[in-house]
Amino acid sequence: MDKRMMGRLGREVSVVGLGTWQLGADWGEVEEKDALAVLDAAVKEGVTFFDTADVYGDGRSERLIGRWRKDNPGAGVFVATKMGRRAEQLPENYTAANFRAWTDRSRVNLGVDTLDLVQLHCPPSAVIESDAVFDALDALVESGSIAAYGVSVETCEQALKAIARPGTASVQIIFNAFRLKPLDEVLPAAAAAGVGIIARVPLASGLLSGRYRHDTAFAANDHRTYNRHGEAFDQGETFSGVDYDTGVEAAAEFSALAAPGATAAQTALRWIVQQPGVTTVIPGARSTEQAVANARSASVPALPDQTLTAIQDLYERRIRAQVHQRW
Repeated sequence: MDKRMMGRLGREVSVVGLGTWQLGADWGEVEEKDALAVLDAAVKEGVTFFDTADVYGDGRSERLIGRWRKDNPGAGVFVATKMGRRAEQLPENYTAANFRAWTDRSRVNLGVDTLDLVQLHCPPSAVIESDAVFDALDALVESGSIAAYGVSVETCEQALKAIARPGTASVQIIFNAFRLKPLDEVLPAAAAAGVGIIARVPLASGLLSGRYRHDTAFAANDHRTYNRHGEAFDQGETFSGVDYDTGVEAAAEFSALAAPGATAAQTALRWIVQQPGVTTVIPGARSTEQAVANARSASVPALPDQTLTAIQDLYERRIRAQVHQRW
């Protein structure tokens, strides 16, 4: 597994990481033994970066990772978590006192004294514009509670503001073959500033696997059922904001572009990995088979120019009008 430097941290991480939202909640039930097996399988394939959050299963995802770390001392896995969604999304809730409480809880969940990376979890834009917020984050670094901080964002505008902050180590943003806008300004700006880019929702909530049909049913507690129109949180987090039926048809076309010997999902991940400025991509997995297949996308040969052009054309024809101006 190739590794890349995580921005201003001076630490390398695997180009394919593991998103662990699925192990906490909102993707249907995953039993504890199965979640731990997913972590095992990913690391055996060379994954060294886990992404979690304090609200995934109300801390379940963090606690599972903490247990796995305890059982695997010396594994050297870099764990990024997030904070901010435990309170109502109002700028006044992003205080130094809340930051200390949230990070203390995550430290207990993960079983560490110092968190590797804490990201503001898709906060309101006013939070990213607040000097006091970043002063509080700097204080957490100085105290040793966290090693570094980043920002997980919904929009490219938010990403650019976060990148401009001198202490920002990373920006996490939705980036996939159905969400190309970060290519315009965000990735170049991050590369110039030395800020790591963590690409999330890389398979457009599974659409880019090409496995879904118009009549596919998801569990009632799966966000792909209850958040298609932004009922619970930002619509862009579910299917990248693409209308489901449009996405199914576009994904079928994308599947025809799959690299020889690779699945559509692996091709989608390979496309992200080879974009200049991307540090790591964090597909989720609910099974060991998914974890292994995702990790092995790193060894898929670089996609040829013909395929890259076809993916761009697919986006322009089917997707751009729905998402490009929104996020």
